[in-house]
Amino acid sequence: MPLLSRYHPGGYSEEQYTIEKRIVKHSLFIPAMIVAVMWFVKLFEFEFQLDFSTWGILPHAFKGLRGIIFSPVIHASFEHLSANTIPLFILTFSLFFFYRKSAYTIFVLIYLLSGLFVWLGGREALHIGVSGVIYGLAAFLFLSGIISFNIRLLTISLVVSLIYGGLFWGIFPAKPEISWESHLWGGVSGLGLAWFFRHSAPVELAEDETEEDEDHDDINYQDTDGDGEIPQEKEDEKM
Repeated sequence: MPLLSRYHPGGYSEEQYTIEKRIVKHSLFIPAMIVAVMWFVKLFEFEFQLDFSTWGILPHAFKGLRGIIFSPVIHASFEHLSANTIPLFILTFSLFFFYRKSAYTIFVLIYLLSGLFVWLGGREALHIGVSGVIYGLAAFLFLSGIISFNIRLLTISLVVSLIYGGLFWGIFPAKPEISWESHLWGGVSGLGLAWFFRHSAPVELAEDETEEDEDHDDINYQDTDGDGEIPQEKEDEKM
């Protein structure tokens, strides 16, 4: 996409700042739409006294495969949905902001793989909720932050972990009513994809490297024709 190809992290020109604003808006729009769909489903279920939990993931059963697609938008209660809304919004925004070119691919893979692994290795129970995707996104961003030395990715994942009540402990079978398998396999999916997409990780340049690049650009423009003046065509380039 032309918008993405013109974006380069580092020092901001006016064009870079404008592009950044557009990317922020796009990164906010995607999680807002996903959250809106989840709330619409729950409100529809509540209003018409329906039970969509039967559309969750039922491991090892053929009809349970449909849950891979539908289970993330189905929640047991409004409390369950509310607890998942903020972490999902923050993590999805972070994914689309930092991984601009591959965010859609990464999100879809986390969404599908976390559900598929639960279907293959989960308990004989209906698994619903978007927490597997949340664990996948958190694990992906956290490991990506380590691989790319990007402190912002690490900080976001750690903050969300605290908000979500300690993501790490959620991968253990502490409570039978909680799908710890979704947490576990979501996290495994995120870690695997972080390694697979490690070459796409956003690298945060050190401040001295950025200044060095800017100095190098200035030197290119200071080349003269021997009379101490900048050539006309290079002067035009600076405007």
